[in-house]
Amino acid sequence: MELKRVVITGLGAVTPIGKSVPETWKAALEGVSGAAPITLFDASKHKTHFACEVKDFDPLLYFSKKDVRKFDRYAQFAVAAATEAVKDANFDMENTNLDRIGVIFASGIGGISTFEEEVGAYYADPERNPRFNPFFIPKMIGDIAAGQISMMYGFRGPNFGTVSACASSTNAICCAFDTIRLGKADAIVTGGAEAAITAAGVGGFNSMKALSTRNDSPATASRPFSLSRDGFVMGEGSGCLVFEEMEHALKRGAKIYAEIVGTAGSGDAHHITAPHPEGLGAKLVMQAALKDAEMKPEDIDYINVHGTSTPAGDVAELKGVQEVFGDAAYKLNISSTKSMTGHMLGATGAVEAIFCTLAVVNDIIPPTINHAEGDEDPHFDPKLNLTFNKPEKRVVRAALSNTFGFGGHNSTVIVKKFVK
Repeated sequence: MELKRVVITGLGAVTPIGKSVPETWKAALEGVSGAAPITLFDASKHKTHFACEVKDFDPLLYFSKKDVRKFDRYAQFAVAAATEAVKDANFDMENTNLDRIGVIFASGIGGISTFEEEVGAYYADPERNPRFNPFFIPKMIGDIAAGQISMMYGFRGPNFGTVSACASSTNAICCAFDTIRLGKADAIVTGGAEAAITAAGVGGFNSMKALSTRNDSPATASRPFSLSRDGFVMGEGSGCLVFEEMEHALKRGAKIYAEIVGTAGSGDAHHITAPHPEGLGAKLVMQAALKDAEMKPEDIDYINVHGTSTPAGDVAELKGVQEVFGDAAYKLNISSTKSMTGHMLGATGAVEAIFCTLAVVNDIIPPTINHAEGDEDPHFDPKLNLTFNKPEKRVVRAALSNTFGFGGHNSTVIVKKFVK
């Protein structure tokens, strides 16, 4: 069976540094940090008082007042990003077979704020009848974003959510890619959304000692690869991509950003939260993605690493990179855009796939910000180009994005310049 080629024809994003793809990309190239004191709840009793929130988000741009109450914040972000991406793809809905367009959309945690509110209200008044909001379950479940997007547009193709912690949206991308290249759909709206900046979300990660506690300087707290890094910064938002079978896109005259050429997944089989210390899972997933794309290490120009700014994670990933790429690693640009967006959990892979796509389109690498001279970590080879603090112009033939999640879930996607 001959596999179909898959191209990207639409992009959408709502992030801590922009409420659209152009805003987010501009801020990334300018090195803007999305971190600031938490406003979504009173974090004064928590160890961490800051996060990368989406600022000034107005759900009424996408929903009626009545409908806003039916959507958890994470699903609101998903709909907003999908609205931008579908508009960007510019389908002629009246002359498109909607049975052949699907939605595969992820969330690592789902509607945690809805869960907190409903369960908190119940236990605050134990004498009351066990009455819950009828929208409690539909708002909370992690697959509802995919369902809501499909209902908005009448997309009746494959429709589901993926859950693999912080690898969730890259796994959604992997599923979307395979669905189209196997001929099971003409297009898939894919990506992920998350909104876990809540008392339980921040408190839970604090208890694991996973979050930065640099409360005196939130904007510089996410500092991947720097010796003084002390944990990740929680982010929220959504990223959405429209994948389309190449001939379908060409026939309708669609704008094509780039081509998806390879994806892969692996498992660390090591620990519930810690990465394999030698980067074994990272090594396996990158090797598998390169094999899937029929590419060699020297064909890749940019890696958007998982790079969360945790002491162990950054070391393990770069060990994996150097094992896979060998001498070609010194010709790469490597960067962690989480230094700006924070770690958007189940949404992060989709947003970083967008950054890779735009790097390929525009031949420019977004930076890893917040690195200071004298803060070099001796664990890292100084010959690696970690693209500190400033974007770098270069020809980007292909870009690779890594996303890893608790449970040892690893996923990788490769984006390449489109040539018919």
